[in-house]
Amino acid sequence: MTEDDRVKDELLTIGAFAARSRLSAKALRLYDRLGLLTPAHVDEASGYRYYRADQVERARTVALLRRLDMPLAQVADVVAARESDGGRASELLAGYWAGVEERIAGQRTLADFLRGRLSGRSSEMYGKFVVETVDVPAQVVITEKRHTLADELPAWIGASLGRLEEAARACGGVAGAPFVVYHAEVSQESDGPAEACVPVADEAAARAWAEQRGRTWETEVRVEPAQRLASTRITKAQVAHPQILAAFEAVEAWVAEQGLEYAGPCREVYFADWDAAEPQDPVCDVAFPVRGVAER
Repeated sequence: MTEDDRVKDELLTIGAFAARSRLSAKALRLYDRLGLLTPAHVDEASGYRYYRADQVERARTVALLRRLDMPLAQVADVVAARESDGGRASELLAGYWAGVEERIAGQRTLADFLRGRLSGRSSEMYGKFVVETVDVPAQVVITEKRHTLADELPAWIGASLGRLEEAARACGGVAGAPFVVYHAEVSQESDGPAEACVPVADEAAARAWAEQRGRTWETEVRVEPAQRLASTRITKAQVAHPQILAAFEAVEAWVAEQGLEYAGPCREVYFADWDAAEPQDPVCDVAFPVRGVAER
């Protein structure tokens, strides 16, 4: 008996290993190519793959993780961590599953929102929002504009407003509530752009700052004209998608009822300390610039 024959006698064929590990032969070949589950031996002449019996546990772990719809790259991280640090592997799994539950919670809320719309109960949802008008004076703003999809939007808003508020300290200070303007729809399919804006006190200083240091983030300075906003105030919890969609649509319905015209793109005005706010605390005004509003 040759050494190669002896090795094969001690190992499992890919068919036997597939049956014991509850993975298909096709999946095993894929995981081999990805380096996720490498055969213990490959016959040079036939190309047949052979596995050790002690690889079954790793294979079953891979199979179970894949049943959670975990991407292969993350599966590789978890199984690698399991062999060196079981606690770390558990943490990786917990982090992945927390993300899944967050996504499912968002989808559940979206489904409830859509059921209300499809059943004709939109007006009931809109009735939860109080819409009013507010006059905003002209203001100088420093801005960042970016094309971004909905998944990336919250992180970008926080980062960009943080950068702009820091820059405002060199431009006479923050002179008003930061806001985000949506020049086109931001969703999973549409990337805007969105524009983060922070009002500043000193236009000359702002333009000098943008010329010297604002190019890294494509910062611009412009004068936002005086305007009247139709807006509704929402809590931190309502800022999450899709609750915020109901707020925007409530304002749109109110504008239509009043016979008004839009005078610019919609926006979110953040007037509170986001980090310090509780879910029930008001933090944001959802607003549309309008014209033709009767004086009250």
